[in-house]
Amino acid sequence: MRKEEPIETSDDAVLGGRLLLRQPLKGHRVGHDAILLAAAIAARAGEQAIDLGAGIGGAGLALARRIEGLNVTLVEIDAALCALAAHNAEANHLESRVRAIRADAEDAQALAVAGLAAGSMDHVLMNPPFNDPRRQNVSPDPRRRLAHAGAPGLLARWAKTAAYLLKPQAMLTVIWRADALAEALLALGDGFGSVEVLPIVPRPGAPAIRVLLRAVRGGHEARRDYPALVLNDADGRPSAAAEAVLRAGGALMVAER
Repeated sequence: MRKEEPIETSDDAVLGGRLLLRQPLKGHRVGHDAILLAAAIAARAGEQAIDLGAGIGGAGLALARRIEGLNVTLVEIDAALCALAAHNAEANHLESRVRAIRADAEDAQALAVAGLAAGSMDHVLMNPPFNDPRRQNVSPDPRRRLAHAGAPGLLARWAKTAAYLLKPQAMLTVIWRADALAEALLALGDGFGSVEVLPIVPRPGAPAIRVLLRAVRGGHEARRDYPALVLNDADGRPSAAAEAVLRAGGALMVAER
């Protein structure tokens, strides 16, 4: 087996310096998506959350930083990224309640072997690869490609894993491409309901670029749509609402309960 070459990394501060992340210099790097995903989760101390496809742990660690006492499991298939996720948990003094596991998010059996039992989680969060390689150009960098491009039906398969892990009436939170909202709703249709949708727009009047979706395992309530989160004002300056989340580490309105 060919030995993998060492990854060049950088140490970067996010959440206004509240979280320090070691991540690859090349390939996928933590951005707004991970922080917004974490900010959309309404969790409490003592609960169990799992970040599927965690990469270097950006979203899961941001969630653990915001909610003291929350236990978080980071699941990542790439060995080098999983090792970085474990390092980041320790570097941020969160290792007592954040652990990293190398596993495939689509392999429920592997997750069970790792000690993740069916119906054991209060929250599942995920930022899956959402670009379709059949329709969009994919990066030549293998790690960036793995993080951004997924095979058809990937979200439905990850949602199946989420349904396996979640307790009844527990919540799945996903960030996805806004132009593929219909696809995402269809993927969540089997086993999930009570869907909530929060669009993310880059500036006033622009079309949404992302959607945050929350869905309850076994939920039956009607869909709820929230007003869009606007990232920048008309002059390109970060909005107060975005700054409260991305720099101050606050929760989105949907996460308040």
